[in-house]
Amino acid sequence: MAGLQDYLETSIEGLAALKAHDLSGAVDRAVDIIVAALGAGKPMLVCGNGGSAADAQHIAGELVGRFLRERKAYNVIALGTDTAVVTAWSNDYSYESLFARQVEAHGSQGAVLLAISTSGNSKNVLAAAEMARQLGMTVIALTGEGGGKLMPLADVLLDVPSRFTPVIQQGHLCLYHYLCGAIEDRLAGAA
Repeated sequence: MAGLQDYLETSIEGLAALKAHDLSGAVDRAVDIIVAALGAGKPMLVCGNGGSAADAQHIAGELVGRFLRERKAYNVIALGTDTAVVTAWSNDYSYESLFARQVEAHGSQGAVLLAISTSGNSKNVLAAAEMARQLGMTVIALTGEGGGKLMPLADVLLDVPSRFTPVIQQGHLCLYHYLCGAIEDRLAGAA
């Protein structure tokens, strides 16, 4: 690993590339979709593996709890956090179908799946997106450059223009913090 200053420079360059990539239109579409779903009482389901699973929990925590303002809770579920479901289903069937099973349980037409995969190729995230499409849900994908195999399953692609996982994850953090703030502003009213 390079020194701290080099690593920070890599991070800054990654965020500069994300800014130049200009996902403003896609982010605005994502906010519209999520606000419409949550406003209609539909859930937003969020899934990912490893660091992306932690991001899914972070997003749910911000939107069920609060991000920047006091307001009512939003119906957001981080899949993969129920250890009984995760271990039972993965043991008896497969980890690849775990998120799809949870989407089947909690999803419905008009709901949203926020699918997070830095590569865009995580098999269980792809299966979740396929199940969401079958149920008439909207799929928003948060990925690395190009979206991988998740791209054609996504109604909205938010791809960080990098193939370096730490930079992608830092970009994801910026994008979903912005989403959380915009969702709060729209649903709770601008301050």
